Amino acid sequence: MRSTTRARRRAAAAAAAALPLLLSACSAGSLGSADGDGGATTIKLLVDNAPDNLNAAKQLAKDFAAGNPTIRVSVETRPGGADGDNLIKTRLQTGSMTDIFTYNTGSLFQQIDPAKNLTPITRDPYVKNLDKSFLPQVTVNEQTYGVPFGSALGGGVLYNKKVYSELGLKVPTTWAQFIDNSKKIKAAGIAPVIQTYQDTWTSQLLVLGDFHNVAAAEPDFAEKYTANKVKFATDANAVKGFEHLEQIHDLKLTNSDFASATLVKGLQMLATGKGAQYPMLSTVIGAIRTSNPDQLNDIGFFALPGDDAASNGMTAWFPNAFYVPKSTSGDKLTAVNKFLAFAASPAGCASQAKASTPTGPYLVEGCTLPSDVPTITKDVAAYFTKDAQSPALEFLSPVKGPSLEQISVQVGSGITGARTGAAQYDKDVKKQAQQLGLAGW
Repeated sequence: MRSTTRARRRAAAAAAAALPLLLSACSAGSLGSADGDGGATTIKLLVDNAPDNLNAAKQLAKDFAAGNPTIRVSVETRPGGADGDNLIKTRLQTGSMTDIFTYNTGSLFQQIDPAKNLTPITRDPYVKNLDKSFLPQVTVNEQTYGVPFGSALGGGVLYNKKVYSELGLKVPTTWAQFIDNSKKIKAAGIAPVIQTYQDTWTSQLLVLGDFHNVAAAEPDFAEKYTANKVKFATDANAVKGFEHLEQIHDLKLTNSDFASATLVKGLQMLATGKGAQYPMLSTVIGAIRTSNPDQLNDIGFFALPGDDAASNGMTAWFPNAFYVPKSTSGDKLTAVNKFLAFAASPAGCASQAKASTPTGPYLVEGCTLPSDVPTITKDVAAYFTKDAQSPALEFLSPVKGPSLEQISVQVGSGITGARTGAAQYDKDVKKQAQQLGLAGW
């Protein structure tokens, strides 16, 4: 589901200046070429150029080198989005990939043909440190290929805790409770549900963030969806995300400027209490810290509720992973494995946390979050702790049409009905599935 992956990158970089898209090499701290340096081994690490990812990679490289003086790590950057995907696939096909690189997990990771292009790490001892929820995202045919890079994140609802407290509201565990809360918030003169359709990708969260509820009702939905045996428009559970978009518009529960508002405006509304609830990914923590640092901990997170409180839980987005191409061998492979062992340890998690605010838990055994992480991060992590989360659809199926965000805007604006929009999306995904050559389409 490429557009959601792009959305994560856009949200993470919302308050940062764009970096150059050209592939460039940079050293982490004093790290660089090992030429003429006592026979030290240099390994090259390729990461995307999102600021948080680059900073975390450089910090990891620096801290790893401090404990491994005979190994140097040179960090290179690549573009995000389709350009970055194409670069990775080209370098893998031509055998010119760096010694280690980061890439998507879940269904998208399978599109780089791991059995052909990657070195499995299944028998390496550090694999036992990986969280059980993460392993399926980097495992194919019982072979594990990746170590998590960064923290997990949640898709749900960011909410202003002060507004909730002042109005005596409780975190909802059903959609009916969410609507009831929203009506009370509206009566208090506050925008209940923030929508920001100027940044079209933000319109998708009520659909994509609802997938935990879909999977709870239909555990085999993703498998049937990939095989073209179920559709959003005709599946009673899958269509609800579109119906919720329609409902909040029809009940006038959104901010009046939903059509022109941007992500930055929406986060400011939430932080200042002009809006109370914002369906969103937890990855926007950095943007809030930049725009409204004093209000960051006034904002909490809860899972997008469905119909059944008993199955209430969060739709989870998993971090990218470090992978090793088959072209890496000899001393470099030995060095890379030492680096992966460091990344998959509490020391590796602590290193990343120094450079980038976690958006959820680190999916490595023994890793703990710093005590000063934002409330949003703690709330997301709680769903993992109680095992009340399940992967977003994009981690289970490669099928996602590119036009979901535009369709969601139309439904959320009252231009298109929920089922009509869902049917349009079904047509959109058919094109994508056929391009991927999936059976049954």
